[in-house]
Amino acid sequence: MIVLVVNCGSSSIKYQLFEMPERRVIAKGLVERIGNEGSALVYEHDGKKSTLEQPIPDHDAGVELILQALVSPNDGVIKDIDEIKAVGHRVVHGGEAFTGSVLINDEVIASIEKVADLAPLHNPPNLTGIRATQHAMPNVPQIACFDTAFHNTIPQVAYMYALPYELYEKFGIRRYGFHGTSHRWVARRAAEMLGKDKYDINCITCHLGNGSSIAAVRDGKSVDTSMGLTPLEGVVMGTRSGDIDPAILFYLADKGYSVADLNKLCNKQSGVLGLSGSSNDMRTLGEKAKAGDDRAQLALDVFAYRIKKYIGTYTAVLGKLDAVVFTGGIGENAADIRAAICGNLDQIGIELDTALNNGASGEATVSSGNSRVAVLVIPTNEEAAIAVDTYQMSQP
Repeated sequence: MIVLVVNCGSSSIKYQLFEMPERRVIAKGLVERIGNEGSALVYEHDGKKSTLEQPIPDHDAGVELILQALVSPNDGVIKDIDEIKAVGHRVVHGGEAFTGSVLINDEVIASIEKVADLAPLHNPPNLTGIRATQHAMPNVPQIACFDTAFHNTIPQVAYMYALPYELYEKFGIRRYGFHGTSHRWVARRAAEMLGKDKYDINCITCHLGNGSSIAAVRDGKSVDTSMGLTPLEGVVMGTRSGDIDPAILFYLADKGYSVADLNKLCNKQSGVLGLSGSSNDMRTLGEKAKAGDDRAQLALDVFAYRIKKYIGTYTAVLGKLDAVVFTGGIGENAADIRAAICGNLDQIGIELDTALNNGASGEATVSSGNSRVAVLVIPTNEEAAIAVDTYQMSQP
C-alpha cells in the first residue's frame, strides 16, 4: 500500500512517499518558499536528488507539483496518482479533543481550527495542506496525526497550571506538550531494544534539536513533559528561553517592552543564541567553546544542566527507570552533550560508556555494563510513525 506523508509549514511542504507496511521510503522531498521568489521543489528518490525552480504561488500548486513529480515519466516512482491509497498529515496541536490519530472529516477540521490560536504558526499551515491534498485527491482517506496526542495521557496533576481554574475552563490553558510523535516512536523502539512490551517500559525520552523537549513515559504512556501550553516552556533551546521566572516579563514590560517585543525576545532571541550572543547551532558553539569563547561554553553548560535537572525530576516522577533515550539532531549526534547531561548521574543508576558514546552512529546503546539504567541513542522518525498510523487507520 502506498502512503503519502505531508508536513505543511507556512511556506513549505515536506513530504515522503512510503510503501507500507514495510515502511520503505520510495521518494521524499520539499517544496520551499511557497508564494515567494525562488520557490522550488526538491525531489529525492533512488539516491538521486534534483531541484526544480519555478513559481509556486500557493499550497495547492505545491501539492500538484509534488504529485506531478511522483508520476513523472522520467523521474516518477509510481505510474498513477490512484496508487496513493492514503495521506497522513502532521498536525501540531489537537488540544484535548484527540488522544490519537484520526480520519479527517469536517468535524476534525473544525476541531483543529478551534485550537489554532494555541499554535498559530503551525495549525493554519497544517490545515492548508489538508485542504490542498483533499482538493487534489478527493477520494483518498486523509489522516491527521497530532504532536500533542501522545501526551494526552498526562494526568491532571501534571498538566494543570496553578492559575485560576476558570482560565482552563474558558481558554483551555494547561500543559499540552509537543514532539509527541517523536517521543512515542523512540519510546516504542526503546521497549523493543530492551526486549520489553511497549506498555512495559519506564523511560525518559529527550528530543533535542533547535526545539527540545523531555518526556516522562510510565508503562509506555506519557505522564509528564517539559513543553507546556506552547513549545516555549521547558528546557533551554536554540532560540527559546525555556523555563523562566514569569515576573521577568512584567519587569521588562515596565521598562517599555511591548507584548510583541517580549514574544520575540523569548521565542527568537533567547536560548543558547541569547546566552552565547553568537549562534543557536550546537556545532558552532562547540567550536567556539574549544577556541576559548566563555559565553559559548556557558550556553552549552546551561543547556546540558537544564536537561540534567529534568532527568532527575522525571526519575522521581517515574520511581522506576529503565532507560534514558536521546533523539533529535542534537540528541543523536552530539556525543559531548550527551556526556555532559549524563555526567554525575551514577547515583540514579545512569553511567555512560565513553567509547560507546563517542563512537555511536545511528541506533546505539551507550551506557556502560554497570549502568542500572540503559542509555540509548535512537534516531527519531516522525514521518514513519505518521505513515504507520495512516496505514492502520485507512484499513477497511
